[in-house]
Amino acid sequence: MVAHMNEESLRKTIETGEAWYYSRSRQSLWRKGETSGNVQRVIEMRTDCDQDAIWIRVEQSGSACHTGRHSCFYRKLEAAGGGARLAFVNAQPQFDPKAVYRK
Repeated sequence: MVAHMNEESLRKTIETGEAWYYSRSRQSLWRKGETSGNVQRVIEMRTDCDQDAIWIRVEQSGSACHTGRHSCFYRKLEAAGGGARLAFVNAQPQFDPKAVYRK
């Protein structure tokens, strides 16, 4: 998955060993799995050469994607007739998001 972090979410991730992110739309922190139970335990963290991006290797419990799929990257771009089309890869949901993410 891809998500945003701010200074506080990075600090909490380092302190707790679980992945925390920052929701720009809600303007708030969120711990991965706080609603779904699909927590990400941090195994390793790396930063890029500019130190403006962080890559986190995690142990994922359950699905990573809020759509119920194992990964957020379940659509593959394939060349098709001079353009591209989307093909689904391992796209079977593992849970019903409506049952997990009640509002």
